Amino acid sequence: MKYIVILGDGMADRPVKELGGKTPLQKAYKPNMDRLVREGITGKVRTIPVGSNPGSDIANLNILGYNPDEFYSGRAPLEAVSIGIKLKNDDVAYRCNLVTLKFNKNKTKAVMEDYSAGHITTKEAKELISDINREIGTEQICFYPGVSYRHIMVWASGALNNECIPPHDITGKNIADYLPVGEGEEVLRDMMLKSTGILERHPVNRERVKRGDNPANSIWFWGQGKKPSLPTFREKYSLEGALVSAVDLMKGIGICAGFEILEVQGITGYLDTNYAGKAEAALKALEKVDFAYIHVEAPDEAGHSGSYSDKIKAIEDFDALVVGTVLKKIESFEEYRILILPDHATPIEVKTHTDEPVPFVIYDNSIKRKNEDTAFDETITERKGILFFEEGYKLIDYFIKGRLV
Repeated sequence: MKYIVILGDGMADRPVKELGGKTPLQKAYKPNMDRLVREGITGKVRTIPVGSNPGSDIANLNILGYNPDEFYSGRAPLEAVSIGIKLKNDDVAYRCNLVTLKFNKNKTKAVMEDYSAGHITTKEAKELISDINREIGTEQICFYPGVSYRHIMVWASGALNNECIPPHDITGKNIADYLPVGEGEEVLRDMMLKSTGILERHPVNRERVKRGDNPANSIWFWGQGKKPSLPTFREKYSLEGALVSAVDLMKGIGICAGFEILEVQGITGYLDTNYAGKAEAALKALEKVDFAYIHVEAPDEAGHSGSYSDKIKAIEDFDALVVGTVLKKIESFEEYRILILPDHATPIEVKTHTDEPVPFVIYDNSIKRKNEDTAFDETITERKGILFFEEGYKLIDYFIKGRLV
C-alpha cells in the first residue's frame, strides 16, 4: 500500500462577502478534489487543539500523528533543524522575520505593513541577516539566514518564557501593542530597535525602494522554543517516508520525523511555486518509500494577504497541478490511499490562522463509492454523521491502519 498526503496550507476559509457569501474553496474550480469527495470518505478534523495557538507547526505535527501536547517544543527549533543548525539543550531558537514597518513622520509610531517584506528574495535576505549578525550578534546570540523573509535567531541559555506575537497576525496594526513581553523582553526589543537603523540605510533596501518594493526595515521575533525530539515516522508506523515543501518549518518537521526531504527546483512557497514538480517528486519517491507528504504553502500566503482572488487561484492550481498530477500518475501503483486536507483555516477576513475544524477526504483505490457529497469545501464540517477526529493526531492512524469500508 502506498500513502500520500496532499496538504493545502490555510486552504479553508470563512464566507466572503465579495464572493456572495461563499468561501474561496466553494468558488474555486477544483474537479479533482470534488471527484475524490464523490468516491471517498469525508470528515472533519480538529488540527488545532482547543486553546492552542493556531500555527502550522502544531497543525502539521498533529496531522502526522504527533500529539502536540507531548511533542511540541516551539516553531523556531523545527525551522532551525531544517537549515542545519545544531541546537544545544540550553539554546532557545526564535523565528526572525524580515518585515516592513510603516513609521509616522517623527518615527514615534509604527504599524506592521508587511510581515514578509514584499516576499524578499533569499539572496537579498541572506545579505541583510548576515549584516544584522555582524552588527548586533554576540557570543550568546547568533542570526542564521533561511529562505525569503524567514530566518532564525539562536540565544544560548536565552529567555524562553515570554509572549512574542507572529507578525502575520498584526498586519496594519500598531506594533507598540505587540512587542515581546516577559522574560528577556528588553534584549529582544533592543535588537529589534537597533535592526531598523541598520536595515534602513542598507544598500539592499535602498535598491528595493528604488524598484518600488517594500524594504525589509526591521526584524521581528516570535515562535521561540527549545531543541525538539520526535520518534521517527518509521518507529511509529513502520513506514519510510518522504516530504516535499518550500517551507523551512515543514522541512524541519520532516527531518525530525526521519523523512527524505525532496528537493525540487522552482518551489517558492507562494503563487508562483512549481506545483507539478512537487507532485512528480512525491510520486517518484513512492517508488522507494511507502508514504509521501506534499505541502503547498500558496493558499496560506494568499489568505494572509487578504486576497480572495489569489486564494482562489492558489486552490485551483493546487487542484489542477498537484492533485491532478497525482491522480494521473498514481495509477501505476497497485494499491494506494490519498488524504487531502488543509492544516488550518486562514480566512480572508482576518488574514491569519484560525482554529476551527477543517474538512478532509480519504480515497482508497480499492473501494469505489458513490457519495451524495459533491464538493470539497467547508460545508463538509457542518454535516452530521460524518467522521470527526477531535484529537487531530488520530486521523493519520485511521488513514494508515483503518479499514475504510
